[in-house]
Amino acid sequence: MTDATSAPSARGAAVGRGIGIGLMYGLWKPRVLGAWRVPAAGPVILAVNHSHNIDGPMLMGTAPRPVHFLIKKEAFVGPLDPFLRGIGQLKVDRTAADRTAITQALGVLAQGGALGIFPEGTRGEGDFASLRAGLAYFALRGAAPIVPVAVLGSTEARGRLISVLPPLRSRVDVVFGDAFDAGDGSGRRTRKALDEATVRIQRKLAAHLEDARRLTGRPVKT
Repeated sequence: MTDATSAPSARGAAVGRGIGIGLMYGLWKPRVLGAWRVPAAGPVILAVNHSHNIDGPMLMGTAPRPVHFLIKKEAFVGPLDPFLRGIGQLKVDRTAADRTAITQALGVLAQGGALGIFPEGTRGEGDFASLRAGLAYFALRGAAPIVPVAVLGSTEARGRLISVLPPLRSRVDVVFGDAFDAGDGSGRRTRKALDEATVRIQRKLAAHLEDARRLTGRPVKT
């Protein structure tokens, strides 16, 4: 179990992965493509598009490694607070520079773990159209490659029993892209370097999302 300042639990994240596998494969039909592209060891950042609340749990249950996600603090309410902490997830205040969350996230990477990030900062169209600088910061500071991930199909239809969820046993595609480095090789971590890295990251993520839609037969936005 983690508290507000301790490093997130790697064992807890492994337990969370097991729970995610059971729930996601039990409720839906995930089709996972390209999971072999995720480095088997060492620090890595999984950058995921975000259009539905199940996107995070879906990745936790389909990624080949346990994932520590940065999750908005509003989700840590009631019994979910100790549960999310217990499975190695990180609470982040999106309204300010959350030093505790930053320290914990960098700690995950320093220990060779997998950090999950929604680069858009919040749920939206899930098209990577607007990225925050946080992803570039963690990639440069943590010396971690980024693996783009597209979760597709979570918003295409509503379930009959629970309308806010995709239909039970419906197909959700999870497509992993090629790992890439966000930096330019100079080792710079200045504001300009972060801005330039963010532009590079956005292009890579947008291109992966378009490729993933074509690969899975999902509609390609124009």
